[in-house]
Amino acid sequence: MRINLQRYAGVLAVAIGVGITGATVQAVAAPFFQNQGDHAPDYSKNKTYQQGVREGKDDQVNHRDHSKKRHFKKDEDQRAYEAGYQKGHGN
Repeated sequence: MRINLQRYAGVLAVAIGVGITGATVQAVAAPFFQNQGDHAPDYSKNKTYQQGVREGKDDQVNHRDHSKKRHFKKDEDQRAYEAGYQKGHGN
């Protein structure tokens, strides 16, 4: 009987330790993941964003799926175009 109690006590101690560790990691990581959606840049005045909106609306009206695969030299322009396309296409 004594062996079984020691085994259960050990399992219980490990379970509590894992729970405490998980809660600690979650509490430390929480500030890094808060408000992720709030940091989206405002592309509304960007010409590549506006181009994406126009082409997205056109593709939606004509029932096409991203018919023009645009590639821009700058990553920021590519992100702005894609964000505009998604907004214009209704996604």
